[in-house]
This record gives sequence, C-alpha cells and structure tokens, in this order.
Amino acid sequence: MALVVTTGVAVPPDVEVLAVPVAKGADGPELLGDGHGLDPGELAARRFEGKVGETLDTAGSDRTTVMAVGVGDAAEVSLDVLRRSAAALVRAAWKRGSAATTLLDAVPPDVDRAEAARAVAEGAGLAAYRFTRYKSDPDPCRLAGLTLVGADDGAVAAALDRSAEVVSAVYLARDLVNEPAGSLSPRELAARAAEIAERVGLAIEVIDEAGAEALGLGGLLGVARGSDEPPRLIKLTYDPAGADRTVALVGKGITFDSGGLSIKTAEGMMTMKTDMSGGAAVIAAMSALPALGPPVRVVGFVPATENMPGGRAIKPGDVLTTRSGTTVEVLNTDAEGRLVLADGLALAVEEEPDAIIDLATLTGACIVALGPKIAGLMGNDDELVDRVRSAAERVGEPAWPLPLPKEYRKQLDSEVADLKNIGGRHAGALTAGLFLQEFVGSVPWVHLDIAGPSRSDDDDGAVVKGATGAGVRTLLELLAGDPGFPTLPDGNTTFS
Repeated sequence: MALVVTTGVAVPPDVEVLAVPVAKGADGPELLGDGHGLDPGELAARRFEGKVGETLDTAGSDRTTVMAVGVGDAAEVSLDVLRRSAAALVRAAWKRGSAATTLLDAVPPDVDRAEAARAVAEGAGLAAYRFTRYKSDPDPCRLAGLTLVGADDGAVAAALDRSAEVVSAVYLARDLVNEPAGSLSPRELAARAAEIAERVGLAIEVIDEAGAEALGLGGLLGVARGSDEPPRLIKLTYDPAGADRTVALVGKGITFDSGGLSIKTAEGMMTMKTDMSGGAAVIAAMSALPALGPPVRVVGFVPATENMPGGRAIKPGDVLTTRSGTTVEVLNTDAEGRLVLADGLALAVEEEPDAIIDLATLTGACIVALGPKIAGLMGNDDELVDRVRSAAERVGEPAWPLPLPKEYRKQLDSEVADLKNIGGRHAGALTAGLFLQEFVGSVPWVHLDIAGPSRSDDDDGAVVKGATGAGVRTLLELLAGDPGFPTLPDGNTTFS
C-alpha cells in the first residue's frame, strides 16, 4: 500500500491539504465539526452543495489548502459514504505530498469509530491505486501520507493496521488481473502464488499437467487442450494452531478466454485477461490471512488455464470426466469456467470443509441481470448466503441473492452424459449456479458471480478503472471480521 494512513489528535503543521467534511444541508452547505476557516456562504457561492464525493479547494493559512469534502445528508453518513468521500479526497489531492482529514467528525453516534476510520483508510488507499507497469508516463498518486485527525486510540490504530493489509491484498488482486495474459500464463500465475506463499507463510502445492492427469482433473485438462500453455492447479493452505473449522475457497483462473472453438467476438475478447479475477481474489485473500490471523483453517484452490481454439481443443459434443467422476457433455466451449470449477469444487469437498465459497467471472447473464456493479450470490445454505451478503455489504461490495430453482435443473440433462455444460437461452446465471451445485454435495456452499464488478470502465469511489479486486474484501471480512464464521453444523441447516 503506497498511501500510509495514520492518526493524530491535531492537524500536523506541515500538511499540504486539510480535508474537512461538509454536509448537504436544507439551507446549503453545512460544516461538520471544526470548519478550519471554511465559509458556508463562500462554498454556496461557488456552487458547492455537499454531495457525497464532491470536493472544492479553498485557500487556507500557512500555504495549506483547505478542501471541502461532501458527505451528503449528515444523518445518513455511512461507512460507504466515508469510503467514497475518502476516495474523492485522494483523487482531488493526487499530486500533493501529504494530507490530513477531519472526516471522522462526520461519523454519526451509531457508527463505530474504529470501523469508520477503517472505511476512510480503505477508501483512500484503494483510490490511490494505479497499474503503471507498462506506462511510459505513469502519473502515480503522489499522496504518500494521510492523517486522520481526532483519532488515536488503540481500536482505531488496530483498524488502520487491518485496513493496510486489506488494501495491500486488493492491490495484489488488481495487479494480477491487470497483467496482460501474454505475461501471466497459468505457469506464471502459479509461480507468483508460490512467491507470495513463501513471503507470507502459506503452504502451497502446485499441480502440473501430469499431476492433473493423475488426479483425474478432466474439466481443467479438457479446457487446457486447445492452448500451448499447460494448466496448473494452485492449492494454498492457511492452517493456524488450534483451528477447529475449515473453509475452502475456489477461484476461476482462466488467464485468457478466447471462447475456444465457440469463439468470442473480437470485442468480447478485449478484456478476457480478466477471466482469472476469481482466482486472483482467492490468492490475494489468502495472502492476507497470516497477518490478520483468523482462527480458521482456509484452503484455496485455483484451477488455472487458458481457453484457446487450437487444433487439440475440445469440440462441441465432447464429453469430459471430472474429478468427482461426473461426466459433462460440452456443448459450448465458451462455458469453460464451470468446467474447471467442477474440479476445484470436487477437490474442495475432499478437504471436508465447513463451508465452500467460489468466485468466478462466470456469466454475462449475471451482468444482464444485475448490471456491472453488483455480484450475483447463490448457494445451498441460507445462513451462509446471508453471512456472505452481510459481509459484502459491510465492505461496500454489493451482492444480490439469486435463486437456484430446482425446476431449471432439467435444462442441464444431457443425452449422452451426466450433465451438459449449458442450459437454455434464459436464466444463464442460474443454470450455471445449478451446474456448480452438482459438485458440492451437502457441504454448505456459496457461489459469487463477479463477472460484472470484477472490472470497471471508470473510477467510482474506492473502485478504479480496470481490475477492481472484487471479492477480496468480502472474503477477508467474512474470514477475519466475523468471529462466528463458519457456524459449526448443528443439524438445523436450511437449503434454498
């Protein structure tokens, strides 16, 4: 994390920018806390309203710029408002060296102050990200330090430490997804995962093509057949002493998706280096666990391959045998993510976990249903779905529950195999979820379709243009922020 967020009881004397929260009042801009010389009349005259994320620079004393930062209605300031306001602050102070903010003066009494500080730090840190590796004129964020004024207790300091780990993990995911597919092959992704595991203290196993054959990973091997690049199965393990619960994470790791013989359009292929966003989220979330220290064993699986239309590529009508022994008739080679996830989910079940969560840029149908900013959420366990949704909401990564209708399951019936890999024309996100459900048995399971929010076409709050790192914050909130997760089985589980 390039931007360091610290706390202080007063405004440091040498900051270049002081950002002050201003609400949108009924009679014009309304200062919250010490306005530090801001004049509501001047703000109104300059057409500053106090809308969330709105900023306006004014001249302060001692060469300090006092920036008005809009937070909207004072009674409705939430953690998400604080994230968006902090992100706007960073973008407005992009070329400055240091800043301080009194945004915590906007925190309502019913909002935990430490969580508010964490929201500000995460919003600021995530907005400061840029992928500049291939830029000759990178223009990175020059803001190196941000001081939260009026907060220096232990809880706030701990929250800031946690936020730094979370932001660093999101940076890692964004870096992996933004990397061109030509330089991030499945082998390179596995190599980077190994470097990360060694650095942070995770166990790792990388399964090559021969190992995948021995394990019967027919879904992964089938998708990989059309590429000159061999596949890899990445297994990461976080196993703290005393852990009595296990969670398995599975992330789709298609490092480039041409669609195979069911080839995509040229426009449809332009962003397909991002088809490994689920795998990147799993690797990134795992990388932060040793520092955050949740008392739960976590095993992450990333089946990684390219999907290419080579001479050996699977053909529509071919049948693959997956790790679980289930046979799948492949009628559309562009529905490949569910094939590699089938093997990943089967391996996850073998860990006998208390819960499984998979993340994948799985279907365009989910984007049609929910748009580009909301993930689709499906699962076989109501409590687990609720916990994941709640965690996603707390960190500002919205996810919307979708059903898994039993009456749609027959769309996956095949004439020649146990399943076919596509359903009918309609409800594509749901039939994809029903396909995945076939490989988890009775283990509580949730599927996050992040096809929409994994990439953004513009800067929006804590999200930046390009890869967003979608899912990382949700996973870490769930694993390290929910002490009761996962709930041990009590025989009262309900299924959708």
